[in-house]
Amino acid sequence: MNIVFEKESQRFFINTKNTTYIIEIVKNEFLAHLYWGKKIENYFGSNKIMFRDRGFSPNIFKEDRTFSLDTLPQEYPQYGNGDFRPCAYHIIDKDNNTFSDLRYISFEILKEKPKLNGLPSSHGEKIETLVLTLLDEILGLEVKLYYSVFYDSDVIVRRTSFKALKDEIILDRMLSANVDFRTDNFDLLSLYGAHNNDRNIDRRPLTSGTYVLESTRGASSMHQSPFIVLIDKEGTENYGDVYAMQFIYSGSFYSAVHVDQYRNVRMQMGLQPFDNNWILAKGETFDTPEVVLAYSNSGLTGLSNQLHHFVRNHIIKEKWKNKARPILINNWEATYFNFTEEKLLALAKEAKEIGIELFVLDDGWFKNRNSDTSSLGDWEVDRNKLPNGIDGLADKIHSMGLKFGIWFEPEMINEDSELYRSHPEYTIQIKNRNLIYGRGQFVLDLSNKEVCNFIIESISKILDSQKIDYVKWDMNRHITNAGSLFLNSKNQRECTHRYMLGLYYIVETLVEKYPDILFESCSSGGGRFDLGLLCYMPQTWASDNTDAICRSKIQYATSLMYPSLVVGSHVSVCPNHQVGRITPLETRFNIALCGNLGYELDLTLLSNEEKSEIKNQIKFYKKVRDIVQFGDYYRLLNPFTTNEYAVNFVSKNKEEIIVVYLKVLSEPAAPFHILKLKGLDENSLYVDTVTNNVYSGAELMYAGLSLENVKQDFYSKKWYFKKFN
Repeated sequence: MNIVFEKESQRFFINTKNTTYIIEIVKNEFLAHLYWGKKIENYFGSNKIMFRDRGFSPNIFKEDRTFSLDTLPQEYPQYGNGDFRPCAYHIIDKDNNTFSDLRYISFEILKEKPKLNGLPSSHGEKIETLVLTLLDEILGLEVKLYYSVFYDSDVIVRRTSFKALKDEIILDRMLSANVDFRTDNFDLLSLYGAHNNDRNIDRRPLTSGTYVLESTRGASSMHQSPFIVLIDKEGTENYGDVYAMQFIYSGSFYSAVHVDQYRNVRMQMGLQPFDNNWILAKGETFDTPEVVLAYSNSGLTGLSNQLHHFVRNHIIKEKWKNKARPILINNWEATYFNFTEEKLLALAKEAKEIGIELFVLDDGWFKNRNSDTSSLGDWEVDRNKLPNGIDGLADKIHSMGLKFGIWFEPEMINEDSELYRSHPEYTIQIKNRNLIYGRGQFVLDLSNKEVCNFIIESISKILDSQKIDYVKWDMNRHITNAGSLFLNSKNQRECTHRYMLGLYYIVETLVEKYPDILFESCSSGGGRFDLGLLCYMPQTWASDNTDAICRSKIQYATSLMYPSLVVGSHVSVCPNHQVGRITPLETRFNIALCGNLGYELDLTLLSNEEKSEIKNQIKFYKKVRDIVQFGDYYRLLNPFTTNEYAVNFVSKNKEEIIVVYLKVLSEPAAPFHILKLKGLDENSLYVDTVTNNVYSGAELMYAGLSLENVKQDFYSKKWYFKKFN
């Protein structure tokens, strides 16, 4: 069994393949966190909780001044009963009081994972779930804590549900997970960024106080990823204890790490509490989204291996988890809004000749859409650009032997659109307040079921018109004026969460209706790169920045959480459209091959030599695609701390290895470097498929590869090794 309750000690043991999580019932009423870490087969309480009379830490029991919730390592802390650290939930009752007092009541161990309605959810076959029930009898509030474990995984998935038993209760804070540690020997690692500068690694030492990493934008955002890590201060890529939380949600979120007065650490994650509450009527239940908890004692590499496995097997839909992603050409940077059917067909013809498999028609295909200032919401084909319609274009693309994909931005509306002129009430807005513009567009109110159904019908009309193989689902604006003309006044603060529930209703309906379409989520690149949308759309455009040097960092940081299988990565033209950099075509490809390969440039303008080079790139990628998309990923050189970048991929049977190396800037009097690989079978021999040189797995990992000292900026190289028989 993975979950065990030991009655004598009053302890719950939650076991994965390699980890253990222990909870103890203290004084028959309170849930205390004892341990989370490497698996322990026999535990007798060596790290028992020590109690002491602490000044200014209030006491629940008059006769026991050593017991205080202010110092107890708790599973789900509350506000008002003596714990002054950040609480996991907060309520307002019918008398406008905020005090609550949950006490442990009972538990269940289920041989399943209860369905989570309306929200994205991890999935699998062999799962156990511990459900702990807590109750505030006076308030009439029942809270259930869910801990799910997967037989083939080393993560724990947590969530919380609230039920009002007596009166209406306002949930003013409702986090999904809380873990208390009795040490502060950690650094905090997180990912921050901006548009075209997605996911930078930030590692900082913990000191006293609270570190908050959050989004208030109505989206998970590229500004802070819904992912936080505590790593041993001495921890590295390969060594040390690492603890992570990752949110299965696509909207505003809150995560925090608090260091208290006694150097204990509290780690939390859940829905954004700012400007967000939920009115819970008598008898109603509110479920929080899931949080993934992952632990590794082998540094960041071990953590990533766990998360990659979990995403592939328990987040991505079954149909897509083992399905190779097609190599695509996207017309956006080739044409932007200025295209004709003839131009698109010429681009597709070139794409087919060099081995590309999928043609994607990006923004600009619908009526009057010649810039980003008009027509969002009016999903009717522009017959001036496409006289034969989407169906006519798709027919011709398919007849070439290519698959066909199309771009939408369904959640948005332009003021200059027929939809806005007909239904201005469809936008998110506050009554009697001016609308705020963002990218020349507004956000549709997905808390309104009528709007959701309009989107489903509009998108379905296009998808039904012709065989569509791929949809790029974009979202290029965050939420302002967070209100709804559809909701009544007392429910206005529910708007942003109801928006997400509406979005999940839309995408779940569409992906079930069109199971053979590969959906890719996008938000100006990685503005909504999260586990929530990956539950429906099995890949994400990592960034609008296609510059290879920038992408080396973006993709390196992304790999902390996500396998290459879900990361869109394209070769684009030079000078690069985002930063103006000029890099070799070989380097652009070598970085792009580390994800789902695509091209985003005008192939008709390339020389024969360039097209021949791209043809060879595609041929190579097809040969190694399964290794990149389904193999194990290892980070070798960190571009955030060095002038270099390197990763290697290893096939599941350890018989094939891909290595990619990048040197950003040439250096005078540069030393010779050695690159040590990871993940190989040290007892096997491997042949370099270019030089035919043979090396042992052990020497490639421990002695390493000598790197040439090339006098060239933005130099890159790749190796392809195969097991030598």
